[in-house]
Amino acid sequence: MLRRIREQFASTGVLEVDTPALSACAVSDPQIESFEIASSQVDDGPLYLQTSPEFCMKRLLAADYPDIFSICRVFRDGELGKRHQPEFTMIEWYRRGFDLGEIIVDTLDIIRVALGPVAPQSVQHYDYRDLFVEQLGIDPQAASVDTLATHAGADADLRTALGDERDDWLDLILSSQIVPGFATDSLTVIRHYPASQAALARLCPDDQSVADRFEVFIGPVELANGYVELTDAAEQRRRFKQDNDERRRRGRPARPVDDALLAALEHGLPACAGVAMGLERLQMLHDGTEDIRDVLTFAFEDNA
Repeated sequence: MLRRIREQFASTGVLEVDTPALSACAVSDPQIESFEIASSQVDDGPLYLQTSPEFCMKRLLAADYPDIFSICRVFRDGELGKRHQPEFTMIEWYRRGFDLGEIIVDTLDIIRVALGPVAPQSVQHYDYRDLFVEQLGIDPQAASVDTLATHAGADADLRTALGDERDDWLDLILSSQIVPGFATDSLTVIRHYPASQAALARLCPDDQSVADRFEVFIGPVELANGYVELTDAAEQRRRFKQDNDERRRRGRPARPVDDALLAALEHGLPACAGVAMGLERLQMLHDGTEDIRDVLTFAFEDNA
């Protein structure tokens, strides 16, 4: 599978690059937790294992690298289960000048090449809002938190746990009531997530209420998450601050801002689109298993 993926990238002129696993900075996204090394002999502050090679890859693009990809080990704390491991293999790539439609097509090509003869050929495309309206009769951008909680069937404990976190309610409804109904013999693309869930994506030029972000699923299994990338340094700095404010509000530690990434954006990140995809998820689908441990020689539980 790795050979087929590398050959596909090579045939389309995408250069393989290597990035560090250890950094003095960490992702600020409130939905992702980094493994932290509290003290070391090489740095005064904490160090973090990478959750993605994204920041370093964008620095390479700003330094005038061509289209690039990386296949590397990444680490995420708190993720352990039938579809998650705290250490896994990520395939990440960036295409200069691609718009949302082009990077979606590129992603579907990579998935089909990786899965070979077992790859679904049909694709269903949905806008995020349309999924909620068509399947549940609610507008995710207009519905109140109380309406979302009602649709989620929330009891008092869940209502207390999620509170007024609108995006948490939307995530819960999407994962529990919409995604499980996706066809297992088809690829499903969700595009144009709400602006509040933009992460590192730019806002859609035609509609600032949504982001140029997409995800790809086979059945209920998420395979890929991609963006038309944010290139505005000031907006990126604002989002880092917003993320850390949200982390503090949730009782989680703020993360050190990656000033090298901001400097690269200020220097000039070219218009580009990027995708992150988990190799083990692809292997699970290829092998017809629902447990990620079946495709690992050494699962975390074997070494704990």
